[in-house]
Amino acid sequence: MLLRPNQRLKLDDTDDKLFYDYPRFVTHVDEGFIQQLTDLYRQRLKPDTRIFDMMSSWVSHLPAEIEFDHVEGHGLNAEELARNPRLNHYFVQNINEKPQLPLPDQDFDAVINCVSVQYMQYPEAVFTEIHRILKPGGVAIISFSNRMFHQKAIQVWRDVSEASRVELVKRYFASVPGFTTPEVIVNQSTAPNFLQWLGIPGGDPFYAAIAYRHEDTVTRGHGDAGIGRRTDAGS
Repeated sequence: MLLRPNQRLKLDDTDDKLFYDYPRFVTHVDEGFIQQLTDLYRQRLKPDTRIFDMMSSWVSHLPAEIEFDHVEGHGLNAEELARNPRLNHYFVQNINEKPQLPLPDQDFDAVINCVSVQYMQYPEAVFTEIHRILKPGGVAIISFSNRMFHQKAIQVWRDVSEASRVELVKRYFASVPGFTTPEVIVNQSTAPNFLQWLGIPGGDPFYAAIAYRHEDTVTRGHGDAGIGRRTDAGS
């Protein structure tokens, strides 16, 4: 196992469904973070593809001008998910209790997860599911900042530095055979800490880890690069 039992502990060990029982119609990161994330999606996500927005809420930060074939949402608050205009369908499930997703194998071109990876108690199982539902060549984009609900973040996330959190997410990907080596985007804030917490534009640091499900041998042998062959993150 990647994490020890004590590293998975939360300060608040009550049912996550209770904590997320009421909707929070706010953004948990600032506008600078959101703009960087939307730009990243604009670079990496293709029109008319199938997207799985894991641990989503009332907004997905997807580029408004891109039409997707289907956006499937997942989270813990049905009212938030119902408000999200980009979702074609959604379901509620606590992946800390049941990481297995009710989704077909190799059904999505992309899996996105925004500022929620810190709450996964069994990331090995969750990232295995991400790999399972991705099509060969499909992309997974995990984004996060330094904000969190401390009582619900796992101990290892709370205890380590921001740089170590980036390495931790890279290890989550590496724990599952079949992902490419993760690309990392790190845009740290130069604003003083107190201004970051006030939510001024550009105050929140932006981190993203991006990996692709390996394409099968036949696909890799052809000249068509496809979505899985993009390697120009951050350029």
